[in-house]
Amino acid sequence: MFARLAEAIPAPRSELAFQTPFELLVAVILSAQATDRSVNLATGPLFARHNTPAALLALGEAGLLGYIRTIGLAPTKARNLIATARLLMERHGGEVPRSREALEALPGVGRKTANVVLNVAFGEPTIAVDTHVFRVANRTGLAPGATVLAVEEGLLAITPPAHRRHAHHYLILHGRYVCRARKPDCPNCVLADLCPYPDKTSA
Repeated sequence: MFARLAEAIPAPRSELAFQTPFELLVAVILSAQATDRSVNLATGPLFARHNTPAALLALGEAGLLGYIRTIGLAPTKARNLIATARLLMERHGGEVPRSREALEALPGVGRKTANVVLNVAFGEPTIAVDTHVFRVANRTGLAPGATVLAVEEGLLAITPPAHRRHAHHYLILHGRYVCRARKPDCPNCVLADLCPYPDKTSA
């Protein structure tokens, strides 16, 4: 399955727009219950002027809210991001930490966000399980599980080392564009003959 996904998606990458680990961290926190497109529309102007923890702190919660108002849960996310920027300045010299424990200690950062930052920013072979990855892993039988953590552990156990670096991007992109929630594009799926999903769609 991973060999086929790797062939179908030769250059997997995050669809969030960012240049630095801090920009990625901000974008991933904002992406909870929001589309990557809506996040990119907000962070473009934000990052042009306020793309460091110090700059975000100087902007303040109200100022940040002006940039991200169109994103779901904006007040909570603004509060978390300002608190995160403060902790990065106080504990990490303004840098994004490379450890899961330190990342998950930041407001608004859970296991999935930490996994994305570790993988995308620092090249760690982590697998972030979002709704797309959870659906694809269960629907295809690749790593079935009732919880996000169970699916993550299952994927880590069965993903070949050569594909671990990009595994979650393969699965996210496959779930976003092919193995969609409401109407999967089974006729154009490179995994169709390997997938046990009983309700496959036809052309």
